[in-house]
Amino acid sequence: MNASKEFFTRREFLKRTILAGVGTSFAPLIAYACEEAVPRQPRIAYYCNGEIHVSLPGREGKPITKGHWDFKPSWSKTGDMLVFFRRLKSDPDVSKWLTAICIINVDGTGFHQLTDGTYTEFNPTWTRDGKNIPVWNRKDPETGNFCIMASKVGGKPGEELPLTDPRYFAWVHSALSDGRLFVTANPPKLGFGYYLMTPKPGGEPKFERVECELLKKGFLDRVSVSPDEKMICFEFQPWSKGRTMVGRTLFIAEFNAEKRVITNPKPFANEEGKPLWFGYPRWIDGGKAVIYHAGKPGSCQLYVYRLEDGSTKRVSNDPKADYRYPCGEDVPC
Repeated sequence: MNASKEFFTRREFLKRTILAGVGTSFAPLIAYACEEAVPRQPRIAYYCNGEIHVSLPGREGKPITKGHWDFKPSWSKTGDMLVFFRRLKSDPDVSKWLTAICIINVDGTGFHQLTDGTYTEFNPTWTRDGKNIPVWNRKDPETGNFCIMASKVGGKPGEELPLTDPRYFAWVHSALSDGRLFVTANPPKLGFGYYLMTPKPGGEPKFERVECELLKKGFLDRVSVSPDEKMICFEFQPWSKGRTMVGRTLFIAEFNAEKRVITNPKPFANEEGKPLWFGYPRWIDGGKAVIYHAGKPGSCQLYVYRLEDGSTKRVSNDPKADYRYPCGEDVPC
C-alpha cells in the first residue's frame, strides 16, 4: 500500500469511527425524544362484577379491590388515588343500602375507610382546587335528605364534616378548579335547581344558580365537568318518565362557569330512548372523549364517544361481565 492510499484509509477510518461514536452517543437521546413525542394513553378506572379495576381503554385490567362490592370510583386530580363507595349492607331499595366511603391508591395500596359504614353514602368525587378533598353525598337518617360531606386523604371515620344542612336536599356531581362544586340542591329561599356551590365549612355555603334550557323538559343527572371546564356531559331524563335510570339519553353541552349557563346540548347516546341503562358519562383523553356504560342492568359494557368524529366504540372485552361507573385518569368526576 502506498503512502497516499494509507493516509486516506486511516483518515476515512477515523472519520467513520468518530461518526459512529457520535451516532451511538446520540442514539438514546433520539430514541428518548421519539418516545416523548408519543403521548401516553390515559387509563380508566371502573367497576367490574363488584370490583374496582384500572386499565387502558380496550384492555382488561386487574382488580385492585377484591371480596367486596365496590362502586363508582373517581380519580384524584393528583392522579394517584381513587375514592369510591363500598356496599356493606344490601337492600332491594338502593336508598336503604349501608355504605362506606373509601380511598385506595391506583396501584392497590393505601386502602383506608373514611366513614364507618352506618350511613347511606353515594357517588364520591374530588375537589379540583389543588386541595384534593374527597366529597360525597350522605342520606340523613332523620330528614331523609341527602347532604354533601367532605373529609381528607388519610381521614378516619368520625372526622368527616357536612358542607350542607341536611334540612334541605343537596347532591354534589362534579367540581371546578376555583373550589366551587357543581351541585343539585333545594336550598331555602332559592328553590330546587342546579348550582355552583362555594363551600364554607362550619357555615352556610354560597349557591349560584346555573341556567339550562333543558330543565324545562327534564332533569340532568350524573353531571361531569370537562377538564378545561368549558363543557359538561350528563344523563338526561324527561320529567314525564319519572326517576327511572333506564332509557335515559346522554348529552354533552357547552358550559360557561363565569356566566353559569349551559348551552348547545347535543345528545350522543340513546337519543331514541331505548329501554336500556345508559349512564355515568365521564370525560377522558383530556376532554376529547366521553366514556360511559350501557346495556341491560347487570350486564353493561363500556363505550367511548369521540367528539372529533362522533364515533362510538366498545372498550370492554368480556360480554358476560358487568362493567359500570367508568372514570378517566386525573379527571375527578
